[in-house]
Amino acid sequence: MVVLRWVYPKFDKNATRWHFCRDVIYYTLAFLKGMTPYFHIGFMNRRHFLQASLLAGAGLAASNLSAQEERIDPRTLISNGGDGPQRHLTCYPDTQDGRHQLHQLWVSQDNAVLLSYRAHPSQKYPFFSPMAGPVSGLPLVTETGRPWPHHRGVFFGLDRVSGGNITNGQFWQGTLPEGQIISQGPSFASEGGQYKLTPTSAEIVDHCLWQRGTDAPIIEDQRRFVIKVLDERRYILDADITMKALTEVTIRQTNHGLFGVRCSHDLSPVGGGTLVNSEGATREQNTLGRPARWAAFYGRRAKLREEIVEGIAVFCPSKAPHPAFRECPWFTRDYGNISPMPMNWLRDRGDDPLVLPQGEELKLRYRVVAFGGTPADADLDSLWEEFDQSG
Repeated sequence: MVVLRWVYPKFDKNATRWHFCRDVIYYTLAFLKGMTPYFHIGFMNRRHFLQASLLAGAGLAASNLSAQEERIDPRTLISNGGDGPQRHLTCYPDTQDGRHQLHQLWVSQDNAVLLSYRAHPSQKYPFFSPMAGPVSGLPLVTETGRPWPHHRGVFFGLDRVSGGNITNGQFWQGTLPEGQIISQGPSFASEGGQYKLTPTSAEIVDHCLWQRGTDAPIIEDQRRFVIKVLDERRYILDADITMKALTEVTIRQTNHGLFGVRCSHDLSPVGGGTLVNSEGATREQNTLGRPARWAAFYGRRAKLREEIVEGIAVFCPSKAPHPAFRECPWFTRDYGNISPMPMNWLRDRGDDPLVLPQGEELKLRYRVVAFGGTPADADLDSLWEEFDQSG
C-alpha cells in the first residue's frame, strides 16, 4: 500500500489545475506500482507532495539519501542568495571573517526552516528557536512563553554563580546587567577550508563568555552542535559544551539551570500534551527530581485538521561529567520545561556549594530529538543507547 500525504492548497486561480495534476500523479504512481491507493488527508504543501510522489515513484525511502548525496554539488549546501530551493539541508552562511554578521544561523530542509541558532550579544544567552516539527513544520519550542518568559527554546544557562568580582550572577533569568552569556560569534564548523555539512547534517560551533557588565568573565564555554536528519519523522540536535572556570567559581543550589527545553504549549500537559520519562513516569509530580535517561513532551498539534502527533525529547548520558551530576536528576514542569541537572538538589545531596577551581572544565553532553508520533514510535530508547555509547 502506498501512502501519500497531501492537502488541498490555498485557493487560487490555478487550484483546479493543481488538483487535476495531483490526482493524475497519484493514480499513475499507484497503478505503476500495482498498489491500492490510500488517502491520508494531511497538511502538506505542493512542494512536499511532489517530493513524496517522486520518492514513491522511484521506490526510495525518505531516510535513504546515499544516492542523492553522491549527486549533490557541495556548493548547494550553503546558500547566500540567488539559489533555488534544494531537497536537502541548506544553511544561511557566515558572511564576514568566519562569523555571521547577524549572529544568527539558519538551517533549512527542503526550503523550509528546520531550526535557528540565535546568538546576538544583546541577548541574555544564545538559544535555538524555532525548532520545527518534522511532520507538521510547527514549532516544537516556544520563545518567551508564559509562565516564565525567560525560557527561550533550547537554551543553556545557570543562576547563583559567583566568582571574581561577580556575586550571585544570574545567567538564566534576570536582567542583562545581572549576567550574560555572550557569544563571540557563531559559525558553521569547517575543516580544511570546507564546511562540515552534508545533505542530512550540519554543524555549528560557538565560543561564549559568562560575564556581568564590565567585570571580567568568570566562565568560558566552547559549544558544538550537530544537527542530523535521521528520516522524515526524526531529527536530532547533539550538544557538546565544555565549560571552563576562568577563576574559582561557586555555584549555589538553584532551580535555574542548566541545559533546558521549553516546549510549545500544545505539547505540555497544561496544553493537552504529555510529559513522560524513560522510566515510564508521567507528569511533573512523578518526574521532578527523579533519575532518568531521557524526558520528553509530546502531543497532538493544535489548530490542525489532521491529527498530527509530535514531540521533543532531551537525553542525559549515563557518564556523569562531575560527581555532583550523578544519576541525572531532572527538573520538570507541566507547563513545558525539562532540564537534566543536579542544581536544584545540591543541598540534599551534600554538594552545596558546587565549587569549580580555576581552570577546571565540565564537559557536558546532551541530545535533543525532534520526532513525529509518540516516544515509542520514535524509538527513543534505541536512540539513547546509540547516544550514550557514542560518548
